[in-house]
Amino acid sequence: MLIVEPANPLDPAPRALLEQSHALMQELFQPDDNFFLGFDALCAPEVHFIVARDGAAVLATGALVQMDGYCEVKSMFTATPARGRGAAAAVLRALEDHARGLGSHILRLETGDVLESAIRLYERHGFVRCERFGDYAPNDVSVYMEKTL
Repeated sequence: MLIVEPANPLDPAPRALLEQSHALMQELFQPDDNFFLGFDALCAPEVHFIVARDGAAVLATGALVQMDGYCEVKSMFTATPARGRGAAAAVLRALEDHARGLGSHILRLETGDVLESAIRLYERHGFVRCERFGDYAPNDVSVYMEKTL
C-alpha cells in the first residue's frame, strides 16, 4: 500500500534516494545547470519534504518550497523499480494539496529538458511551460513550468 507522508530528508532511506537523484543530475547536467536542493536546504523551515513509501521502502521524494507569491516543486525523484507505479503522481498531488493549504495559488518548477518522463508527468497534472522565474540563471537546458491552483 502506498503511503505519502512528511519525512526527514536526512533519514537513511530518503537520503539514499536523494543521493541517487543528485548523482543522476550531476551525470546529466553541467554544474552550473544543476539546481537541486542540497540536504541543508531541504531542512530549511520554508521547505516541506515528503515521501511515498510502500512499507519501509521509500519509492519517491518531493519537496515544496514556499516562495514570495508562489510555491516551487523541488526534489521530485522516483526509485527506478518504482517508476510507473504512481508514486511520483501521488507525491505531486500531495505537494499540490499542501501548497493549497498554505494559501498558494501558483505552483512552479524547473526541470531539465532531457527529463522527458518528468515533463510528461507534470503536463499530465496540468503544468504548462512558462518563462524563467526566481533567481534561475539563463541556460539552454532548463524547462520552466507552472500550474494555477
